[in-house]
Amino acid sequence: MSDPNFDYLTHNCAAWDQQAINEKEWSRPVSSDLIEKARNGQWQVHLTPRPLPREWLGNVSGKQILCLASAGGQQAPVLAAAGAQVTVFDISDKQLEQDRRVAQRDTLKLETVQGDMCDLSPFCNSRFDLIFHPISNLYVPDVRSVWKECYRVLKTGGALLASFYNPVVFIGDRDPVYAEKGIIRPRYTLPYSDLKDLDQAMLNKKCECGETVVFGHTLTDLIGGQLEAGFSIDGFYEDKQPNPRFLVDKFMPTFLATRAVKR
Repeated sequence: MSDPNFDYLTHNCAAWDQQAINEKEWSRPVSSDLIEKARNGQWQVHLTPRPLPREWLGNVSGKQILCLASAGGQQAPVLAAAGAQVTVFDISDKQLEQDRRVAQRDTLKLETVQGDMCDLSPFCNSRFDLIFHPISNLYVPDVRSVWKECYRVLKTGGALLASFYNPVVFIGDRDPVYAEKGIIRPRYTLPYSDLKDLDQAMLNKKCECGETVVFGHTLTDLIGGQLEAGFSIDGFYEDKQPNPRFLVDKFMPTFLATRAVKR
């Protein structure tokens, strides 16, 4: 077990700041051409690699949308260009800067707020019509607190659109020798935590490489936790990893997405 006093939030914030500086895949702002198309009604956003079904969002014009832990200059500017009133909330100010850059470049109105996704205290109760939350709750150990906060800040009838990894991706031994042999070797139990399951040397190596600290939640917490928070789930789909990172990605869809409504 690694140091229990390790400050994962500060580390993950710095790791995402660096990804934004380097404009990695999830930190690369959309083009002005794409924004212009969105203004003309030709747009799509992604919770998983494939485009989100449009009926999950409906008509976004005038809607108050929270892009939760979803900065990087990608989804939020598109929704703003499509007519939504968008607030972007993220731990990384450099990621938020990507959204501000696109907004300034293309004359878009959106708000950016820095903070921890488990604590949405900057927002009052029942503020938002929609929350757009693409794969990011693996960066916090307590996903149930995220669902509870989402429920609080949504209006009655509002929807939380969320995506996350199938927990199976967290249980395998990551030694490349096994992958080369076509072997999936279970090693870790769920819930998974880098802080619990990696020894100090492994965690140090990961941090030195600029990687984020991650947590693998159970389906009980990921889906049951939404129901416990008060949501009704009225949409669900799986999606495949187009660029498999783990051997299991080649055999099953490892992205999950839910649409949950506050009744």
